[in-house]
Amino acid sequence: MQHIVSSLKIFFALATLTGLIYPLLITGMAQLLFNHQANGSLIIENNEIRGSSLIGQEFTQSKYFWSRPSATSAFPYNAAASSGSNLGPINPKQKEAVESIKAKLQSDSSAKPSAELLTASGSGLDPHISPAGAHCQVERVAKIRGLTKELVEKLIENHTQRRQLGILGEPVVNVLTLNMELDRTRADR
Repeated sequence: MQHIVSSLKIFFALATLTGLIYPLLITGMAQLLFNHQANGSLIIENNEIRGSSLIGQEFTQSKYFWSRPSATSAFPYNAAASSGSNLGPINPKQKEAVESIKAKLQSDSSAKPSAELLTASGSGLDPHISPAGAHCQVERVAKIRGLTKELVEKLIENHTQRRQLGILGEPVVNVLTLNMELDRTRADR
């Protein structure tokens, strides 16, 4: 009986420490030190949540820059269903999907689409495209919005995130923030 009481004391002490105190401590530190990230890295405009800087969104209108395709289930960019498509490069469904996207991109522009615009990322939720992926869409976006190509190129440059510490990762463009800036841009600028 003494062993059972000792075991229960240890169990409740560890459960309290690891199941209550530790999570509360870490949550409090995250809220204090990394508030924006701990709350989903939300992008708020006019007191309305427009999205997260960490999760892609589907843009289908030609006046917007398009994101990478989403590999998530029936609802594109569904964070609860994050996954790749698991389709290999010789899979007929993958080839068909790539050709369909390529035809759509090329119907709106003479520029050759960059590779990441044709295939989904590993998570299926990537909010970024490469600067090359943005530049191949400039002609379409500028024409539809009545903007100069130079102005649209400048917007891409302003929204390009450089390598972290100058060496980590690749330069990327957040599609949501770029499209939000486009909505605020007038042709007479």
